[in-house]
Amino acid sequence: MRYEPAMTSTDQMSRQADEAAGVPAPDLLVDRSARGLAGLLIVAGIMHFLVPSPYERIVPAWAGDPKRAVRWSGWAELACGSLVAVPGSRRLGAWASLVLLVAVYPANIKMALDAGRPHDAMSWGAWLRLPLQVPLWCLAVRVAKRASRPA
Repeated sequence: MRYEPAMTSTDQMSRQADEAAGVPAPDLLVDRSARGLAGLLIVAGIMHFLVPSPYERIVPAWAGDPKRAVRWSGWAELACGSLVAVPGSRRLGAWASLVLLVAVYPANIKMALDAGRPHDAMSWGAWLRLPLQVPLWCLAVRVAKRASRPA
């Protein structure tokens, strides 16, 4: 049995209009999760270009030139977010997002190590960011598994 979220009046009207037009109703939970993941990735990707310095500071030395790494990860986030946003490429985009989120995890580790032992809001934030990545990974997996398979 699947979890069905409570529908808003807008959701209900949209579903009724779709049913009247013969359009199958989408799985609202999948759609909302996908939109959330896509939005998060697209905003993060944009931020890599608008404000690159915080990202450059956390690039591990083994990743090479921080400016290049931040540019590439920004493009990757934009690409993954765009793929997740489109239902036909959502499955691929969600799996690619999982790979990307795991690939950039070392930057989160570096941020926490650079912050040192938690002693203020910034250092606590850096350390709390580590376990908070796991729900993002789970979200990417959930979106990928619930997305329709390509025809």
